[in-house]
Parts: sequence; structure tokens; C-alpha cells
Amino acid sequence: MKHVVLGLLFSLSFCLYSQTVEDTFTVDEHYLEDQFYMGLTYNFLLGQPNGVSQRNLSYGLQAGFIKDIPLNQKRTVALGIGLGLALNTYYSNIRASEALNGVEYRIITEDLKRSKLETHAIEMPIEFRLRNSTPEDYKFWRVYAGVRLAYGLGARSKYIADEVRESFKNTDVRQFSYGLTLNFGWNTFNIHGYYSLTGLFNDGVMVNGEGITMKPLRIGFIFYIL
Repeated sequence: MKHVVLGLLFSLSFCLYSQTVEDTFTVDEHYLEDQFYMGLTYNFLLGQPNGVSQRNLSYGLQAGFIKDIPLNQKRTVALGIGLGLALNTYYSNIRASEALNGVEYRIITEDLKRSKLETHAIEMPIEFRLRNSTPEDYKFWRVYAGVRLAYGLGARSKYIADEVRESFKNTDVRQFSYGLTLNFGWNTFNIHGYYSLTGLFNDGVMVNGEGITMKPLRIGFIFYIL
């Protein structure tokens, strides 16, 4: 899954470069904007249980296609509906271990090198788009706000300590999630924000007697391509 997302990012980067170096173009009064996207984020975990802290670099990768649907004659107001892939990682001091009755969680305070949760998902972004673009200029301001739906393809917990190395598929991660998005910026580089309205884990998952109700907050950059 990680290789698929990275491959999409590479392909979209090449398209972006090709578009940048193009010297001439034909004016199209029925142009469409920002139909491909790719993004890189830092992933925060909000609402952590007592004693839980993030470690290392929790990152996210995303890439996909969005259908641009203009809503006015100047094509500065539009609706975007898309489909893409996402990889997200979360590093913390929570250790997940397989047990006879499911997955057990505990907080590690020492001898911890790495404890990671990695998720893979199909995403469906829905955006209300405001921009000051024209048929002749690809450099413009944009503000895109909306929601993003996600269907989990799988999740994996990994734990590494001095003499321990564990990895297994974690089915406690919520399969269907959704949240609010806000993207704004100028030209190629734009700030991306996503706040999940659903918890990362299924209801009832506990650590040290406390529910794990953490919600992801992702902040980073998103790049749009025609």
C-alpha cells in the first residue's frame, strides 16, 4: 500500500513538472481546475488517555483524483468530488499485543524504541471550492473546504524494543471514518488540515482502564494538479 501511494505521488509530481515547463497553451473557457492531488501531513492524536504521548514522526501520505464541477460561469466556484488512497502512521507509547480475547493495550514507560500503528484507506474527498482562477492563469488563490470520508483497507500494529519485535493486523481500528477538511493557499503549495469527527479506534477499546477515544488531526501540505 505504501508503495502504491508513493508511486502515485511520483507520477503526480512528474505531471506537475510537465505542466510547469509548458510554454504555450490554448485558452479553454470550459477549463477544469485541480483534478489531481497529493499531500503530506504530520498526524496529531487529540484526546490522549492519561500517560499516553506521541513519539517519533507520525506522518501521512495521500494521493488521488477529484472531479471538478464548476457552479458559476466564471468557474471560480465549484464542487469537487474525488477518490484516493491514504497511508497514515501514528507513533506513541501504547503497546498493542495479540491476546486470546483480542488485542491488549498498555502504556510503555521504558525500553521503548518504536510503537507504531499504520493504517491504509480509500478516501472520498468532497470539497466546496472558491478560487480566483482564469482560463489563462494557473497561479491563483484557493480556499477549499469540505468533508473527507474514508474506508479502511487494513491496519497494522508494530512494536520494537531491545529484544522484542512484533507486527500484526489490528482489527480494533475503526473501518469507516469521516472528518472536516480545509485547504487554502496560492499556486502549487497549499496548507491542508483535516480534523476527524470519529475516533481512531472502535468504541470500547481500553488502555489501563481508560477508553482510547483519540481523534486524528492532520496538518501539512497538499499539491493540486490540473
